[in-house]
Amino acid sequence: MAAGAKALSADVAPPLSAAEQDVLWMRRVAQGDVEALQALIEAHQARVVGTVAKMLGDDVDSEDIAQQVFIRVWKSAARYQPTAKFTTWLFKIARNLVFNELRRRKRHPVTPLQHEEEEHFFQPADSGGMTPDASLLDSELNDAIQMAIDALPETQRLAIILRRYEEMPYEEIGEILNLSVPAVKSVLFRARAELRQQLRKYLDA
Repeated sequence: MAAGAKALSADVAPPLSAAEQDVLWMRRVAQGDVEALQALIEAHQARVVGTVAKMLGDDVDSEDIAQQVFIRVWKSAARYQPTAKFTTWLFKIARNLVFNELRRRKRHPVTPLQHEEEEHFFQPADSGGMTPDASLLDSELNDAIQMAIDALPETQRLAIILRRYEEMPYEEIGEILNLSVPAVKSVLFRARAELRQQLRKYLDA
């Protein structure tokens, strides 16, 4: 009985890692499997939308750009080679689309409309229990952080987001940005130095 149980357990495959599951889904997507694409979207959409929204400073266009990311995944699936993590390939696509959008905005600047309850890069802290003055200062700080992030060059901005919010290792950030690990560290150092400079009056306080 024990030997039979041992043999049975040996036949049971270990559960797939998230990276392995992504590769299997992509193989099915390459064959035109829409359900596999939907599974990939459900697994990664929140991360893509969040990163795009943080890069643009708001979430007005983030849903549309995220949709374009997965359309690219669908169209390029046959060319995908699992030599790197799927998420690295996915965020490279997101990088290209976001950088294109940022450059388009520079060429065609518009006066932004007032959006109700527009999300900020850093969510304001709960002001419950704060005095009106404290709440105002908290809102001012969050606006200052948002403006400082928006002012960063696009590569520095994306490096900060991927490191701080996606908690990606330097190696993966480097693959997404086409930079060496030392270059990624240098980009992050300059970005953090610039943020400290821009927010100096708040940090000193």
